[in-house]
Amino acid sequence: SEMCIRDRFWAKFARIWAECMMYPRVFAQKVGHTRDNLQRDVCGFTIKPQKVQQKKDESKQYLEVMNMELRSQEVRTLAPENDPLKMGMGWKVEDLAKPQIMVESTFGDSHPGSAHLNQFVKEAVQAVNDNGGKAARYFATDMCDGIAQGHDGINYSLPHRDAIVNLVEAQANASVYDGGVFIASCDKSVPAMLMSIGRLKDMSAIVVTGGVMEAHTLPKEYVVNDPACAINELLTLEQIGKFDAWEKTGVIPNSQLDYYKHNACPSCGACSFMGTASTMQIMAEALGLMLPGTALMPATAPELKQAAYDAGKQLMELVKKGITAKDIVTKKSFENAIMVHAAISGSTNATMHLPAIAHEFGIEIDADTFDRMHRGAHYLLNIRPSGDWPAQYFYYAGGVPRVMEEIKSMLHLDVMTVTGKTLGENLEELKKNGFYQHCDAILAEKTAGFARPVSREDIIHSFDNAKGTDGSIAILKGNLAPEGCVIKHTACPKNMFEATLRAKPYDSEEACISAVLHGEVKPGDAIFIRYEGPRGSGMPEMFYTGEAICADPKLASSVALITDGRFSGASRGPVIGHVSPEAAVGGPIALVEQDDLIQIDVHNRKLAIVGVKGEPKTPEEMDAILAERRANWKPKAPKYTKGLLKLYSQHAVSPMKGAYME
Repeated sequence: SEMCIRDRFWAKFARIWAECMMYPRVFAQKVGHTRDNLQRDVCGFTIKPQKVQQKKDESKQYLEVMNMELRSQEVRTLAPENDPLKMGMGWKVEDLAKPQIMVESTFGDSHPGSAHLNQFVKEAVQAVNDNGGKAARYFATDMCDGIAQGHDGINYSLPHRDAIVNLVEAQANASVYDGGVFIASCDKSVPAMLMSIGRLKDMSAIVVTGGVMEAHTLPKEYVVNDPACAINELLTLEQIGKFDAWEKTGVIPNSQLDYYKHNACPSCGACSFMGTASTMQIMAEALGLMLPGTALMPATAPELKQAAYDAGKQLMELVKKGITAKDIVTKKSFENAIMVHAAISGSTNATMHLPAIAHEFGIEIDADTFDRMHRGAHYLLNIRPSGDWPAQYFYYAGGVPRVMEEIKSMLHLDVMTVTGKTLGENLEELKKNGFYQHCDAILAEKTAGFARPVSREDIIHSFDNAKGTDGSIAILKGNLAPEGCVIKHTACPKNMFEATLRAKPYDSEEACISAVLHGEVKPGDAIFIRYEGPRGSGMPEMFYTGEAICADPKLASSVALITDGRFSGASRGPVIGHVSPEAAVGGPIALVEQDDLIQIDVHNRKLAIVGVKGEPKTPEEMDAILAERRANWKPKAPKYTKGLLKLYSQHAVSPMKGAYME
């Protein structure tokens, strides 16, 4: 109505007038009375004459966005301490009225995936400040799954994802920002940043990932013939578990293991295989939150620093246009990400992280969505651990845009991205701006020393020459996992797609890996590690046990590892994780007994207990047996009684829903 319009006008006028009275410098800018020779501004702060032109340029950039409803400016009128406190850390008067941008990163000396991030923080900060905004740095350093392996530190891995989200939420909402540049590299930090963006979805956001570390070229005396990998002269970190198991079983000497350990991480960046870190970097771009072609670049590439600057600059464009995270990330965006996940044979942990990210955006995605979309999907990527090449070669072959170009017919091309354009428009532009030619030139340079020519299709297959046509993961269900569990079937021997095995349950990973290394596990066994789910112990990964099995030729294609915990993105072999409900809440995995018969049927998506003491039973008989066992089952005492792990074990939901805290 006319009255409502008039009321809104006067309310807005009153707010602007109050701001002008509180901040005369802003008033002077708005009415155009800033003069080149101004020696002293109306607030009484000295301005050096040689900086006046710079101030005018900044004011012009500010004028482009001052008509927007900036949340940062609203809170300035509510707290008179706001401005002086910011000026106390070096802000200028003219900074106060600019769009205020948080640059959040996991920079810290915690591991190679985060130790180098500050250089990208600096680029993003400079870009924001150069383009009319005022940047503020925030840090939420993450931990490393690799450094936490082998001891109880790994139990903090998944809970600390949610701890980062809570910290970023507090940082953003306590000070109030108009947009954010979010910088991270690794397993939990990238999902945490994406979850944080979902929680802060009403502000503009863009992601920069810290890239991937390089592989190490092995001297001839240390090259070993691994039938699972055709490029054995390149060393990457996920191989260390295998080499460690070989050393423990006498296959290689300790000096050779030491060489591998001392050279597996030759640079900063995420580990150079398609594990969870690499997968989630790709997911960030697939969701539309990164500039095209910037995910999973080599961490040492000069283009990555430029990408960080460009991201800060583009974030300011999003703020000016009022494009927020919720305008970009939609149900269609998640469906695109899942199709890309299928094409890259991404980590099984994405089946947990993407639903958690979707939850923060108010979108429902579950593990069944993955199973439905992976069926019939073309799997293209020849990157370790399911393929031959280290992950640094992904960018050389064209990166995420090349994968999307190959599966374009399966994607929603009309989704919005951080460029302010649709995905389809981005892909067309990349074909014209020299991006692919640049990648081809780097690939030729990096592979010049190989015995045979290497093409991008050796690394990213074409759609018509796919490595597989049924995606890369499957969600299995049955009386052992009523809510589901996950297997990466592209890393599983084909003979294990249909198998009936004898159960050998363990209530901890330590007991299980000891049994494997001491020869107690035999071909035909289904070994269980339970009470390792979110509520049991924080859901650590069972990486070492899986590698110990794969390192033994007798067990690699004849034994399954089943757990309510999770696996590293580097895990290979017949490993089944995320079994839900978990043992700690009385799920059927807690009821498994020695020599139960376990049926695995990947094609029909089934995981079930089908017999007792080696004798098959009918479904009805098994139902009765499990009901009796359930009546006698008693929960274990809580493993943690204080701190983060207590909170997580009390509030985490099922892995099939995202294992987030509610």
